[in-house]
Amino acid sequence: MSAPSTSSVGDAAAALSGNLQLAPLRTLDDFVLGSARFQLPNLKDFDKWGNRVVKNLLYYQTNYFLVFLAIYVIMIACNPMKIISGLIVQALLIAIIWQFFSSKSKTNFIASRLTGGNQILAQQNAQQKWYVLAGALLASYLFLHMISAVLLTTFTLLLPVSVTFIHASLRLRNMKNKLANTIESFGPSTPMGSLLDALNVRAEGVIN
Repeated sequence: MSAPSTSSVGDAAAALSGNLQLAPLRTLDDFVLGSARFQLPNLKDFDKWGNRVVKNLLYYQTNYFLVFLAIYVIMIACNPMKIISGLIVQALLIAIIWQFFSSKSKTNFIASRLTGGNQILAQQNAQQKWYVLAGALLASYLFLHMISAVLLTTFTLLLPVSVTFIHASLRLRNMKNKLANTIESFGPSTPMGSLLDALNVRAEGVIN
């Protein structure tokens, strides 16, 4: 199967972005204060629990986005250098792993084997191995030297995700929430809705 052209992918992305609509910002009272009701989900009923999480993610998505932004800003303001250093080390590690397991590297390796060790391909593979080895050693040194920064960056990335999941799991849905989900399901797609669709995550029913 041939890969889609760059122009078709760009057109699809442009069409998708044009159809997206940001969900309304819910009031603080509805989000966490007086009218908000919280209850532990039934841990034995994963379908009902997951349905509540998905519907709350759709309903409070703008609030969750602001929570993400607020946590990131606070954490970066408190430890700017550590978080930037941790992000650089993590990006370097991801780049090395991606390069090591990339299809191009595998293709070159297989091609060199099939051609009986073609000299040019062998030299390219040897050079590439040295580059990957040097990058791995550098990334390992930076990782060990800046382990606290890497852990802080990971915590900063996971904290808003955890807060969002906990709130979406505990927040009981009211009639306003259910009606809004029903109405918005017939309207333009939202960023969270598109993300959940891409992950093939769907809630059961409309008013459930």
